[in-house]
Amino acid sequence: MSAASGARRHLIDLSPLRESPAFARLWAGNAIAGVGNQMTVVAVGLHIYELTGSTFAVAMVGGVALVPMIIAGLYGGMLADAFDRRLVAMVSALIAWGSIAGIAAVAWFGIDLLWPLYVLTCINTIASTIIGTSRQAILPRLLPARLLPAAGALSGMSVGIMVTVGPALAGVLVAFVGIPWTYTVDVILFTAAFLGIATLPAIRPEGETHRPGLRSLISGLSFLRRAPNIRASYLIDIIAMTFGRPHSLFPAVAAVLLGGGAITVGILTAAVAVGTMISSLFSGSIGAVRRHGLAIGYAVITYGASILAFGIVLVVSLGQPVTAELSGANWLAIGGATLALLGAGAADNVSMIYRNTMLLVAVPDNMRGRMQGIFTVVVSGGPRVGDLYIGLAALGAVLWFPPVLGGLLIIALAAVLLRFQPTFRHYDALEPTP
Repeated sequence: MSAASGARRHLIDLSPLRESPAFARLWAGNAIAGVGNQMTVVAVGLHIYELTGSTFAVAMVGGVALVPMIIAGLYGGMLADAFDRRLVAMVSALIAWGSIAGIAAVAWFGIDLLWPLYVLTCINTIASTIIGTSRQAILPRLLPARLLPAAGALSGMSVGIMVTVGPALAGVLVAFVGIPWTYTVDVILFTAAFLGIATLPAIRPEGETHRPGLRSLISGLSFLRRAPNIRASYLIDIIAMTFGRPHSLFPAVAAVLLGGGAITVGILTAAVAVGTMISSLFSGSIGAVRRHGLAIGYAVITYGASILAFGIVLVVSLGQPVTAELSGANWLAIGGATLALLGAGAADNVSMIYRNTMLLVAVPDNMRGRMQGIFTVVVSGGPRVGDLYIGLAALGAVLWFPPVLGGLLIIALAAVLLRFQPTFRHYDALEPTP
C-alpha cells in the first residue's frame, strides 16, 4: 500500500454519501440549514441585547426553551415511533421555517418587544428537536449498519462546520447588513432542509406501534430498563457533560488568567468545534472498531484527561499578569488551553459517533424514536447541570478548580462504569444488544 493510499484510508469515509443518495440529500440539507440556525442563535442574542442591554435577558432564550425542548424530545420520539417519520420531520420543518420567518418579520417591522422573540425561538427549538429525533430514527433505514459509524463522523463534521461558520457569518452579516437581513438569510438557507426531507420515501416504524401518550412512554421506559448498554451510554454521556463543560468559565478565564478578552473567549469556544471537525476528518478507520462500548469509555476518559489538562494550564498560569488587550495576553497559556480543548472536542466526537451507532443499531426500529427522544433529554439536560456544577465549583473565584476536579471525576467514574458494566465493556458491533 502506498503512503498516499494509506493516508486516504484514515481520512473521513464518504461511502454513506455515495451509497445512499437519500442520506446525502438529508445530510447536505441538514448541514446547510444548521449553518443558518447557528446564525439566528447569534443574531437573536445580539437582537435581545440591543433591545435590553441585559445579559440575563439573552441567557433566558435558552432557559425559556429548556423544558419545552425536553418535552418535545420525549413527545417527538413517540411521534416518530407511531407515524411516518418523513411526514413528522416535514411538518416539524414547516413549523421551524415558519418560526424563523416570524423572527425575521419581528425584526423587519421593528417590533421592540421581547416576548415575540422568546415565543418564536421556543417554537423553533421545539420543532427542531422533533426534526432531529425523527431524522436520527430514519438513518438506519437509509444505510446499512456497517456505514453508520461513518455517517456519525459525517454528522460530526457538519456540526463542526455549523458552529464555526454560522456564528462567524452571523457576525459579519449583522455588522454589515443588519439583524433583519441576517434572519432572512436563515429563512433562505433553511429551505435546504426541505429538499433532504421531501425526497425521502415514506418511512413507517416496523413492528408494534403505540399512539403518542402515556402508554407509549411507559413502553419506551420499560424497554430502557431492559437495555443496560443503552442506559450505560446515556449515563457516561451525563458524566462527561456534567463535569466537563467549562464553557461558562471562558469569559472569566480570559479576563483573569489568560488575558485577551473576547478574542480569547472566541478561540477557546471555537477550539472544541475544530477538534470535532479534525477527528471527523481523520475518521476513516472508525468503522473497523467492533467494541463500541469500550471505545466510548476510552473516548470519555480521554475527554476527562483533556478537561483536566485545561485546568492544569489554568493552574500554571496563576500569578502571571495579563490584560484584556491582545498585547497583554498570555499566548503560551492560551495555546495550551486551546490544545486541551481541541482534544476534548475530538474525544467527545468519537464518543458521540459510537453512542449514536449503538443507539441506531441495537435498538429495534419501533423504539428508535423514543430512545432518541430520551437521549435528547440527556443531551439537553447534561450541559445545563454542567453549568450549575461550574457555577458552584467556581465559588470564590478559584477558576482552575472546576476543570481539574471535573476531569478527575470523569476519568474515575468512566473507569468505574466500564469495570462494573461488563455487557457495555464487551459490546460487539457485529452482535449488537441493547
